[in-house]
Amino acid sequence: MGDQEADIDRIRECARALSRIRGTFAERANPAEGYGVGEIGSEKILDAFEKFGSNWKIHRRQLTDELEKLHGITKGAADAYDKIDHELAEALRRADRKAKDGRKEAGS
Repeated sequence: MGDQEADIDRIRECARALSRIRGTFAERANPAEGYGVGEIGSEKILDAFEKFGSNWKIHRRQLTDELEKLHGITKGAADAYDKIDHELAEALRRADRKAKDGRKEAGS
Protein backbone atom coordinates (compact mmCIF):
# COMPACT_ATOMS: atom_id res chain seq x y z
CA MET A 1 0.00 0.00 0.00
CA GLY A 2 1.21 3.51 -0.74
CA ASP A 3 1.45 6.32 1.73
CA GLN A 4 -1.78 8.21 2.23
CA GLU A 5 -2.12 11.69 3.60
CA ALA A 6 -5.25 13.71 4.25
CA ASP A 7 -5.16 17.47 4.68
CA ILE A 8 -7.93 17.64 7.26
CA ASP A 9 -7.82 21.44 7.46
CA ARG A 10 -8.29 21.65 3.70
CA ILE A 11 -11.19 19.19 3.82
CA ARG A 12 -12.81 21.25 6.61
CA GLU A 13 -12.33 24.45 4.59
CA CYS A 14 -14.01 22.74 1.64
CA ALA A 15 -16.97 21.85 3.88
CA ARG A 16 -17.22 25.46 5.12
CA ALA A 17 -17.02 26.79 1.55
CA LEU A 18 -19.78 24.44 0.42
CA SER A 19 -21.92 25.65 3.30
CA ARG A 20 -21.33 29.30 2.32
CA ILE A 21 -22.10 28.58 -1.33
CA ARG A 22 -25.28 26.77 -0.30
CA GLY A 23 -26.31 29.78 1.79
CA THR A 24 -25.74 32.11 -1.14
CA PHE A 25 -27.80 29.92 -3.46
CA ALA A 26 -30.60 29.67 -0.91
CA GLU A 27 -30.81 33.47 -0.58
CA ARG A 28 -30.74 34.38 -4.26
CA ALA A 29 -34.00 34.60 -6.16
CA ASN A 30 -35.15 36.35 -9.30
CA PRO A 31 -32.60 39.11 -9.99
CA ALA A 32 -35.44 41.43 -11.08
CA GLU A 33 -37.60 40.74 -8.03
CA GLY A 34 -39.01 43.97 -6.67
CA TYR A 35 -38.44 45.88 -9.87
CA GLY A 36 -41.04 47.00 -12.38
CA VAL A 37 -41.08 48.11 -15.98
CA GLY A 38 -39.89 51.57 -14.89
CA GLU A 39 -36.64 50.18 -13.50
CA ILE A 40 -36.15 47.36 -16.00
CA GLY A 41 -37.23 49.38 -19.02
CA SER A 42 -39.28 46.77 -20.86
CA GLU A 43 -42.22 44.49 -20.18
CA LYS A 44 -40.54 41.80 -22.32
CA ILE A 45 -37.39 41.90 -20.21
CA LEU A 46 -39.44 41.86 -17.02
CA ASP A 47 -41.38 38.82 -18.29
CA ALA A 48 -38.12 37.07 -19.20
CA PHE A 49 -36.82 37.68 -15.68
CA GLU A 50 -40.05 36.32 -14.22
CA LYS A 51 -39.74 33.13 -16.29
CA PHE A 52 -36.08 32.86 -15.36
CA GLY A 53 -36.94 33.40 -11.70
CA SER A 54 -39.51 30.59 -11.69
CA ASN A 55 -37.14 28.18 -13.41
CA TRP A 56 -34.22 29.30 -11.26
CA LYS A 57 -36.23 28.70 -8.08
CA ILE A 58 -36.66 25.01 -8.99
CA HIS A 59 -33.02 24.53 -9.98
CA ARG A 60 -31.76 26.57 -7.04
CA ARG A 61 -33.56 24.25 -4.64
CA GLN A 62 -31.96 21.22 -6.30
CA LEU A 63 -28.53 22.84 -6.19
CA THR A 64 -28.86 23.80 -2.54
CA ASP A 65 -29.90 20.24 -1.67
CA GLU A 66 -26.85 18.84 -3.48
CA LEU A 67 -24.53 21.39 -1.89
CA GLU A 68 -25.90 20.46 1.55
CA LYS A 69 -25.16 16.77 0.82
CA LEU A 70 -21.60 17.60 -0.30
CA HIS A 71 -21.10 19.70 2.82
CA GLY A 72 -22.18 16.74 4.95
CA ILE A 73 -19.87 14.36 3.11
CA THR A 74 -16.79 16.57 3.38
CA LYS A 75 -17.46 17.46 7.02
CA GLY A 76 -18.04 13.79 7.82
CA ALA A 77 -14.78 12.85 6.09
CA ALA A 78 -12.81 15.40 8.11
CA ASP A 79 -14.46 14.23 11.34
CA ALA A 80 -13.68 10.60 10.49
CA TYR A 81 -10.02 11.40 9.72
CA ASP A 82 -9.75 13.28 13.00
CA LYS A 83 -11.24 10.37 14.92
CA ILE A 84 -8.97 7.80 13.27
CA ASP A 85 -5.91 9.99 13.86
CA HIS A 86 -6.83 10.43 17.53
CA GLU A 87 -7.51 6.71 18.02
CA LEU A 88 -4.25 5.73 16.30
CA ALA A 89 -2.23 8.20 18.38
CA GLU A 90 -3.89 6.89 21.55
CA ALA A 91 -3.13 3.26 20.59
CA LEU A 92 0.51 4.15 19.91
CA ARG A 93 0.80 5.92 23.27
CA ARG A 94 -0.65 2.85 25.04
CA ALA A 95 1.79 0.60 23.18
CA ASP A 96 4.67 2.87 24.16
CA ARG A 97 3.62 2.84 27.82
CA LYS A 98 3.24 -0.95 27.76
CA ALA A 99 6.69 -1.38 26.18
CA LYS A 100 8.22 1.02 28.72
CA ASP A 101 6.56 -0.82 31.62
CA GLY A 102 7.80 -4.15 30.20
CA ARG A 103 11.37 -2.83 30.08
CA LYS A 104 11.11 -1.67 33.69
CA GLU A 105 9.90 -5.10 34.84
CA ALA A 106 12.65 -6.89 32.90
CA GLY A 107 15.28 -4.62 34.45
CA SER A 108 14.10 -5.24 38.03
